[in-house]
Amino acid sequence: MNGRRFAGAGAELHDAAVAALGVAVAARVPVLLWGSPGTGKTSTIRAMAENMGWPCETVIASIREPSDFAGLPVVVGDGVRFAPPGWARRLAEAGRGLLFLDELSTAPPAVQAALLRVVLERVVGDLELPGDVSVVAAANPPEQAADGWDLSAPLANRLCHLVWEIDPRSVADGLAGGWAAPTVPALPDDWESGLGLARGMVAAFLHVRPALACAPPADAASAGRGWPSPRTWDMAARLLAAGDAAGATEEARSALVRGSVGDGAGVEFLAWLTEMDLPDPEAALADPGSFVLPKRGDRAYAAVAAVAAVVAADPTPQRWIAGWQVLGKAAAGAPDVAAVAARTLARCRPDGTALPAEVRLFAPVLRDAGLIHG
Repeated sequence: MNGRRFAGAGAELHDAAVAALGVAVAARVPVLLWGSPGTGKTSTIRAMAENMGWPCETVIASIREPSDFAGLPVVVGDGVRFAPPGWARRLAEAGRGLLFLDELSTAPPAVQAALLRVVLERVVGDLELPGDVSVVAAANPPEQAADGWDLSAPLANRLCHLVWEIDPRSVADGLAGGWAAPTVPALPDDWESGLGLARGMVAAFLHVRPALACAPPADAASAGRGWPSPRTWDMAARLLAAGDAAGATEEARSALVRGSVGDGAGVEFLAWLTEMDLPDPEAALADPGSFVLPKRGDRAYAAVAAVAAVVAADPTPQRWIAGWQVLGKAAAGAPDVAAVAARTLARCRPDGTALPAEVRLFAPVLRDAGLIHG
């Protein structure tokens, strides 16, 4: 479908979903598009693969058996191997591509169970798919699917769920001028260096809202969409880092976070993130003496976590020592908060760098964690 921006809420939602899809594919995070039949989910995914020059293997889950994903048992000598199907061998030989799982909401429970390792670990039978294979799925809401099922909670918790809506004007424009193939952003080689900062922000939020660390929904319909768990919070952090590296819009970033941990937890986290107004961690490292620890507990945790994360992403001796100097200032006002960040710094000590004096402030904690001795 057309990725250009049009006036109206429907067009904005569709644009955000297209952009979010591209970021998820670039970050190799499994993603599922939820939308009504005939809204271009399948054609969009195939056009995306063609635009990238990638092979796309389409597997319709409703007409498959569990052995199509878990592997067909074959006796070899005194043992049994689980032979992968042809589509998996073709992706392995290509070294990259899209695995497109269509009609996922029509897959019976036994097939959904067999898909668990495929979606998360990219393992099919005894074959591990290459790291450059992205998993993308599409589904109709169960009430609109032919013999539809709710997704099982374990399978849903392995996917980023994106709502696929279209605007009538974008349909009219596409019919008149053709559909533009969506693009996958080219992430810089070092994009994962931002992952530590994103995880630090998630950790700071969960210190404030520990009940959201893992909150499986009670009803089957909600459990079949995005919901908060340690796995999906880490997924959200990964997608935030990838979105930042790709220059994604706020709408796309919001769709990725809410698609990972659900609307409730996602909206609350994004609102918290917006009003944090944290000190610049790079400015703190450039002049540790200027660092002022925020008074509010969650902001203090986020501020020191951000400093530790950016040091861990580029741990030069100078930055590492400056990080300890910042934590030394933070320890005067919030020793427990600074101790968490101290463990991060201790793990990324540059070879040959002498321990600064500030390390002594955290020696008991670091010894208990096995990070320093003596």
